Amino acid sequence: MTESATSARQLPRGRHGLPREQVVASQRERILIAMAEAMVQNGYVGTSVAAILKRAGVSRETFYEQFRSKEACFEAAYERAVQNLLGRIADAAGDADDPAPEPDGMARIDRIFAAYLQHLVDDPASARLFLVEVYAVGSAALTRRAQLQELFVGLIADVLGAGTDDQRFACQTLAAAISAMVTGRIAADDPEGLLALRVPLLNLVRRGGKLYGDALLPATDAVRGR
Repeated sequence: MTESATSARQLPRGRHGLPREQVVASQRERILIAMAEAMVQNGYVGTSVAAILKRAGVSRETFYEQFRSKEACFEAAYERAVQNLLGRIADAAGDADDPAPEPDGMARIDRIFAAYLQHLVDDPASARLFLVEVYAVGSAALTRRAQLQELFVGLIADVLGAGTDDQRFACQTLAAAISAMVTGRIAADDPEGLLALRVPLLNLVRRGGKLYGDALLPATDAVRGR
């Protein structure tokens, strides 16, 4: 599980002699975590700067030294959540320089789906932030969300060997379907339902075969639940 704003490392009280950069970074991290946590209860519209400050344990002056507005804070919290998610997926996809033999397309997509879904379960506040609350913020946030989805499409397309426009489009529809399904389960606070998506999604990809890309061989075994 990811840490909360209250459990994030607090700075020592009084004169601590820490560099200004470290102080600012610690405050910023607590604010961004607090932003995501506060929205779980009240949504973006219902979350006040005061609620964020209370959770983060920082002053209003400190907040506005780093963010010009609540929307700017959301944008930064969104980027933090995105980078954490992308890092988790990249680790699961495997390092291109890894000397170990590369698994087949289905094995890699299994690892990616599993990491993606598990990350949403492990960090539900951030998941809600970039999957649900983003719609209440504005066009800039929605544009960034669309860019994130295209990154996910690109990763799926690369792993599955999508070499044609039709295969790329199939990967886009797959990513859109996944986004819609996980968003519904995040909104419903249904972590078990999130994890349960993995096997049917993998079986869908398996049955699609070369619809999604040339890396999928007809002989690929059916995916079984773990």
